[in-house]
Amino acid sequence: MLLIVYDGDCPLCSLYVTRLRLQAHCGEVRLLNARLKDRTVESYWQQGFDLDEGMLAVWDGQAYYGADAVSLLARLADPSDVFNRLHQWLNARPMMARLLYPVFKRARRVALALKGCGPLVRS
Repeated sequence: MLLIVYDGDCPLCSLYVTRLRLQAHCGEVRLLNARLKDRTVESYWQQGFDLDEGMLAVWDGQAYYGADAVSLLARLADPSDVFNRLHQWLNARPMMARLLYPVFKRARRVALALKGCGPLVRS
């Protein structure tokens, strides 16, 4: 199973995680809104993951955070459409994902501000 912890109030984040078509390569995919009061979400905060600064993906018992999560998701995504092929081309290499991730974070902050949402805070 692949677990993705993301900001469910961010329209860009929500579109991103649903658009990837990960089931073909991963089987079960569990999407978890980091804004929910949830024991799993809280456990990742306690482990030191600042979920306002980065998304989290857990695959084969390994946690991937921020740019590393995006790079993992790019490698796992089904390349059957243009979005996923472009995403893989841009982010499958960890160094490229690290270069682009700050742009994604900035876009998330703008989208949240336009929506009137504040940052994620630990529950």
